[in-house]
Amino acid sequence: MSFNLASYIDHTILKQTTTVAEVDKVCVEASMAGFVSVCIPPRYVAGAKKLLDGSKVKVATVIGFPLGYNATEVKVREIEEAIHMGADELDMVIDLCALKSGDWKHLTHELEACMAPVYQAGRILKVIVESGMLTDSELIACCQLYGKYEIDFMKTSTGFSGTGATIHAVRMMREFLPARIGIKASGGIRDYEFARQLIDAGANRLGCSSSMQLMKEFKVATGA
Repeated sequence: MSFNLASYIDHTILKQTTTVAEVDKVCVEASMAGFVSVCIPPRYVAGAKKLLDGSKVKVATVIGFPLGYNATEVKVREIEEAIHMGADELDMVIDLCALKSGDWKHLTHELEACMAPVYQAGRILKVIVESGMLTDSELIACCQLYGKYEIDFMKTSTGFSGTGATIHAVRMMREFLPARIGIKASGGIRDYEFARQLIDAGANRLGCSSSMQLMKEFKVATGA
């Protein structure tokens, strides 16, 4: 196998009942395994940043999560607060109500407003489109809109809707997004075989809560 699975993984815990002890455990696991980042609730960013000090693991958090229909001003404030606490990467849910209503002007304004503090601070922005709730034409339209901007990643899913990452969605995103924009597949990635298929389809990052199990399977499959 020509790649290290750990270098794709955002080790994730975002359930509503997440405790500080669980976040600490995720941080230790990510540091030991060499994952790219931990993706955690905003309230835990400062503590995770301190715990991971000296490691290469980034701290990611979520914005407008998980439904996406927060006012743009609220999302901007969430971003500013997360950056202040030390977040390296921001995973932002788009306003799906606007998308389903055909209000692309609002989505454009939302993105431009949210991009400003992220890039002023030199951070990473991932735009979550909840691909499992979109038609193919809507997903293509998202690729066309967000592909015009200097976002870092488009992310398939929150993991809180009925459908998470799919091979089909990742392939479509890779086809219709510029090569400079990464793809994060997230939601329902519970075994190494599916993770490998998503990477083969074009995913550059994987959001996983079953990361340690995936690494065990990866090592068995590849002899790593």
